[in-house]
Amino acid sequence: MAINADKPHLWKEDTETSVDFFNNWFMRFAPKAYRDTRIDTTKEVKEALRVTNDLATITHEVLKSNPAILPTLRMATCPPLARDRLSGLAHAGKSLVKALEHGKLPARMPTAELDEQLRRLADIILRMLDTDIFPWLDKGRTPSSQGRHRASTIVADRLCGSVSDPIIRNAQEKRQFACIARYLNRRGYKRKAHPPSKPLKQMEPGTFSF
Repeated sequence: MAINADKPHLWKEDTETSVDFFNNWFMRFAPKAYRDTRIDTTKEVKEALRVTNDLATITHEVLKSNPAILPTLRMATCPPLARDRLSGLAHAGKSLVKALEHGKLPARMPTAELDEQLRRLADIILRMLDTDIFPWLDKGRTPSSQGRHRASTIVADRLCGSVSDPIIRNAQEKRQFACIARYLNRRGYKRKAHPPSKPLKQMEPGTFSF
């Protein structure tokens, strides 16, 4: 029987301790992770504005030359578009959208088909651009530096949630492993890799592994 599985009266206290432990760590780590992510993401958004001529030039050629700008363009629409929604609206392949999100072009797609799908993606983004964030588009003007920065931070905030959450999750996992390792090390256990071909019951006594 698993540890404490037969002691439900202990669960509430254990859960509360675990939640407090996480919350204290989150309050220290998450704000910095978000701020750092927002700084980097704002730079990415400004670069996307640069290569698209402040969103005035969103074409299949621009997407083809700068595939990594797609996440920024998805967050520049009203409403912001999830990957699958953009793929569905544009009748473009999910694998294509996924490749673009990683800054790449699909290796085996014929050029004519690639160009056509990129055109459809660009068309949907152009039709749905959030002109409340980018007012210069309706006026046919070049944005001021302040206006460009303001718009960039708004789009960056939209992107930050999806970018910073995995960072926080990964850091939380490392923290959990580190806490468990400290607990076991204080009790004389040694970390040692366990062969995956052997069952856990055959671990060497006095060792632990993740």
